[in-house]
Order: sequence, then C-alpha cells, then structure tokens
Amino acid sequence: MEKMKAKKSLGQNFLEEDIFVERIVEVSGVGPADTVLEIGPGMGALTFPLLEKVKKVVAIEADERFIELLGQKNITNLSLYQGNILDIGIERILETEVDKEEEYHVIANIPYYITAPIVRLLLSLSHQPKQIILMVQDEVAERLSAKPGGLSLLGIMAQYYAKTEKLFFVPKEAFSPVPKVDSAIIRLAPFKAFDKDGDRRLFRVVKVGFQAKRKTLVNNLKGAFGLTREDVENLLAERSLSLDIRAQALGLDDWEWLAAQISVLEKKKESE
Repeated sequence: MEKMKAKKSLGQNFLEEDIFVERIVEVSGVGPADTVLEIGPGMGALTFPLLEKVKKVVAIEADERFIELLGQKNITNLSLYQGNILDIGIERILETEVDKEEEYHVIANIPYYITAPIVRLLLSLSHQPKQIILMVQDEVAERLSAKPGGLSLLGIMAQYYAKTEKLFFVPKEAFSPVPKVDSAIIRLAPFKAFDKDGDRRLFRVVKVGFQAKRKTLVNNLKGAFGLTREDVENLLAERSLSLDIRAQALGLDDWEWLAAQISVLEKKKESE
C-alpha cells in the first residue's frame, strides 16, 4: 500500500509496529459477532486486522486521502464516514450502523490534541459502547486511570462514567513519524449512563476545586457558590477530610458528596 505523509494539522502519527496492533486487537477481545467504531483509521493498520475478526467496522476519518484509499478496497463489512469525530454527528451514525440493543466497541488511535473532548463525547453518548480502547499519550493514560492523590479533572470525568484501566505502554519509536511523547493503551468500560444534570452539578464544583492546584481545597472553594471559609471547613470536617487537603487527593465519592452538600447549602442560603 502506498505510504502517505502524515498531516501535522490532524495530529497524525501512524502506528507501524505490528506487535502493538496485535496486542490491541487481542486485549479488546472482539469477535465475529461484534461491531467496532474506529476513529481515525488512517491507512488501515488497525482497521484491516479488526475487519478479519469482527462483523463490521464503522470508521470515521477526517482525512479525505484515507477515505479514498480505504474505499477503493470495496470491503463489505467496512462503513466509512469522512469528518471530524467531534462534529460529524456520531449519534446519527450510530443510529444508522448499530441496532439499539446491540453492543459495540470503540477502538482507536486518536489525535492526542483532542483526547479530552473525544473521551467526553464517547462517554456522553446515549448508546454507550461496551468498552472504549484508546491509544493516548502515556501521561494522559496515567491521569485517566489515576487513584486519589493523583487525580485530575480529566480522571474524575472519566471515572465518573467508566471503569478505567491502563493496559500497556507503547514507545514513541513504534510510530511514524516518531512523536515527542510515549503512548499507552487505555480501556474505559462505561457503567453509568450520561446524566446532564448530575454532570453539571458535579463538575462545576470539581472545576472550581482544581482551579489552583497548589492551593488547598478550602482556599479554592471559599467564595464560590456562596460558601464561606467556615462552610467549606465544616463540610470537610463532616467528611473527615483534612482542612489542608488539595483537590487531587479527593476520591470520586468525596467529590460527589461535596457537590450534593454544596447544592443543599446553596438552596438553603437562597431561601433565607
């Protein structure tokens, strides 16, 4: 197959080591009855091995060169869509390609510069995938799967909706052109349906809590949502959390509890 030059503007780096492609397919566990949504198939390094394993691959590609290249193969179990995953209308595509009661998998080597929006989009789908297996920057994989003490806004967002697990490391030398960062394969297994109101209630608090990472949670939250320093300290004490704690040390359960209590306090203050 003719090798095409990567477009830096689209964040393209092509995985060229077959051993890692094989491992991705292996850990996914997909089989003949499965449908896979692939984002950014490129020249098909992962697409073709998947096509040999599954019932159908639905591939979304922004680069018209690869749409043309893959389309020339006339593969019956490959559906191609050209566009940016973030604005192509993924819900409509899923309605067309996947039955409402059918499980499907997302497997993709995504552009790293839009990792967070892609993860958020996939987790907010009304028809959620059974699993999401993504090639991401190694540092991002660590953040997505982090435990309390090293949690970030991105990690909390992912773990609110899915069980997250870093599967394996992929060195930068496995790609062409060679990127500046190492990569890793991450698996997200959604367990919670998207809840717009719950999401808004939780993450408005989390965002304020993380606005200055070096500051304590008390200093970040005081003055927000009508809270005084005493209000925040009382909440932390009730939760048996240190008054010197910082946002990254809280677990997801702590954030959900805090968001609920802050909502109650807001309503109470409004009625006074």
